Amino acid sequence: MPVSMDFVVAALVTLLVVVDPIGLTPAFLGTTAGLPRPARRQVAIRASVIAFAILAGSALIGDWLLRTLSISLPAFRIAGGLLLFSIASEMVFGVRITRQSAAAEQAIEEHVRSVATFPLAIPLMAGPGAITATVLLAGRAGGDPLRLAVLIGIIAVVMAACLIVFLFAARIERLFGKTGNAVLSRLLGVLLAAMAVQFVVDGVRALLAG
Repeated sequence: MPVSMDFVVAALVTLLVVVDPIGLTPAFLGTTAGLPRPARRQVAIRASVIAFAILAGSALIGDWLLRTLSISLPAFRIAGGLLLFSIASEMVFGVRITRQSAAAEQAIEEHVRSVATFPLAIPLMAGPGAITATVLLAGRAGGDPLRLAVLIGIIAVVMAACLIVFLFAARIERLFGKTGNAVLSRLLGVLLAAMAVQFVVDGVRALLAG
């Protein structure tokens, strides 16, 4: 089955919006505050690799896990859409940024050495929303190995985008400023909300058709 451009674009846009590399800039700066540049680079690389492994695993075994638990894909699509809509509403109203900052401050206060794992890779980069979106996209692949390979490649691209953003986090923060970061997060939130509604609509249609 050939890979359509619609699938590629939908997967790339969905994961970019859900993961939100630029929106993670404040969390990265907070969790790595006071660290030298080489240490920051190591944290950025490790977090990106861990998040990639989690999302790639979700793409490969997520559908199998649903079948094992006797959960239909339309039902999961509806639940996932509702979850994505919840995340989108947090982005629009600025709650997500506050939660990310709180997680970053907590990590700093506790002097957590593995900040790459928590809170960066989990739950900020490969959180419930990103895992849900990945499983839903893998479901659209219909078990086709080529489409799954493309999806994993897209996950790698998104994680590479996160890595680049982390490496240039300080410059990006100065470029957009607080107002620019807030506006961008809200615009992405509206886009994610529309995608979440579409997930729910597709799930309802599939249930009614079945």
